[in-house]
Amino acid sequence: MATSPSQALETFPNPQPERDYTIRIRVPEFTCLCPKTGQPDFAELTLEYVPETTCVELKSLKLYVWSYRDEGGFHEAVTNRILTDLVQATEPRFMRLTAEFNVRGGIYTTVVAEHRAPHWQAPAAVALP
Repeated sequence: MATSPSQALETFPNPQPERDYTIRIRVPEFTCLCPKTGQPDFAELTLEYVPETTCVELKSLKLYVWSYRDEGGFHEAVTNRILTDLVQATEPRFMRLTAEFNVRGGIYTTVVAEHRAPHWQAPAAVALP
């Protein structure tokens, strides 16, 4: 195999650091292991962020997500750990990670974790006619 799972998150310079804009990334095939049973848990991750000086490089994000395939973790812990790692790598103005886990025993779990830089204020919403 040419590539393998990795915890390393690479970044590149934000091409428009003077502008607030949102990057949305959907990861429909996230997999980790249930820490109680060892069975796989499947989720769709949605990452939304307003970059400051750097953006996350997508191939490294793919390999990072892949690294969870054989790791056990509660949904809440995994979601917050991923957000923490992404915030440390990119230092965004704002970042939200939503993890929608597939049904397990008749229960769906969605975990939403957010980070907001202390200096950043969200712009007012624009309502178009």
